[in-house]
Parts: sequence; structure tokens; C-alpha cells
Amino acid sequence: MDVSILQLLDGAKSAEGITVIIDVFRAFSLEAYLFHQGVREIIPVGSLDTAYELKQAHPDYILIGERKGKICPGFDYGNSPSSVKGLDLSGRTVVHTTSAGTQGVANAVHASEILCGSLVTAKATAAYIASQHPEKVSLVCMGWEGLKETEEDLLCAEYLKSLLLHQPMKDLEQQAHDLMYTEGKKFFDPAQKDVFPEEDFWMCIRHDLFDFAIRNEKEGHLTINRKIEVSHE
Repeated sequence: MDVSILQLLDGAKSAEGITVIIDVFRAFSLEAYLFHQGVREIIPVGSLDTAYELKQAHPDYILIGERKGKICPGFDYGNSPSSVKGLDLSGRTVVHTTSAGTQGVANAVHASEILCGSLVTAKATAAYIASQHPEKVSLVCMGWEGLKETEEDLLCAEYLKSLLLHQPMKDLEQQAHDLMYTEGKKFFDPAQKDVFPEEDFWMCIRHDLFDFAIRNEKEGHLTINRKIEVSHE
């Protein structure tokens, strides 16, 4: 198995084979929590216009997303897992747009299959990939707005690669905790607590919390994210 770690929007555009678009802070951590709370499907979109059009056509859809970390105008929730914590979202459809993660999905045009990755679903994602016996796997770190590399997405990519190649990774929990001193420090900045609440940090750095992967599937002119239950062998 050839496993490559790629970076940012250019990495998404060049990704081949089974591709994991990684966004730990916070898009695909949030999506995992949403599925755990009963969401039926998530429609990732690149543009705000598409999100608003979907909401107008389907008033029952939930709009979730951000630009520069902040909730988009007219949206129901921002890109924050703690903001939706405890909600009963059974059977609901979410439209999700972000500055990094969903942009990666939109740009991974050469991928044979797209998964959405984060630490909370890492082991299940690796198990799903292994079950497909791919020749090539691309792990794309989306970073900040798809333009600046960040430590948390690289850590997730390295962890996924270690699982796929059966090379145990040392000190994962400590490395995840230490993100509070690098890209994660914004979650501990009192001036940014409304946009980046501290609880989001702790929710996003938990690894292997859920036994499902998130797969992106083409459906008409849109793509849909759905959870894929994974059995660990």
C-alpha cells in the first residue's frame, strides 16, 4: 500500500486513490459528533450561495459552517462541536460549509473515493481503508483555510499512516495534548472564546472515539457525507 501525506488545497487537487480529507480543528470532528447525535446525512458545499439555496429549497435542513472561524450569517450553528453537544438531531440533514475541510472535498477531483478524517474517527477510518485493499492512499491535511499547514492535521495523517502500515505511533495522546501550545492555542485565548471555545479543543483531540468512518458519495450535482459503520478485525 502506497500511503502519501499531502498538504492543503494543492494536496487535495493532486490526491489519488482512496483519499482522506483531514480537518481536525474542526470540520470533520464536528461531523463525527453530528452523526453520533443522529444526523442522517451531511451535504458539504464549497460556497455560501449553495448553502443558502439548499436551505431555501429545504427549510428543514440545518445550516452549519464558518468563515475565518466565525459562524456564517443566517446559519443555525457555527463550526463548533460544543455548540451542538447534546442536541437530538435524529434523521436531520445538515448543510456544512467551512474554510478548509469542505473545500478539500470539493477539490479532490482525482480521488477514487473520499473519506473525511479526524482523530475521533481515525482507527475506524484506517480499518475501512484496509478493508478495501487499495494500492494508493492519499492523506490530505487541510490546515488553516486550506492555505497554511497546521500541526493537528499532520498529526492525524501520521497516525492514520501508522495504522495503515502497522507501525505503532508513540505518544499520540501527549502529542495531541501538546497541540494546545501550537495551532490549538486559540481555544485558550479569552479574546477568541466566542469563536473558539475551549471545549472544542478537548472534543477534537480525543482519538478513536467513534466506530464509524465518514464517506463522501456523489449524488446528482452534490456530494453527500454518510457514516459507514466499521467492524474492527
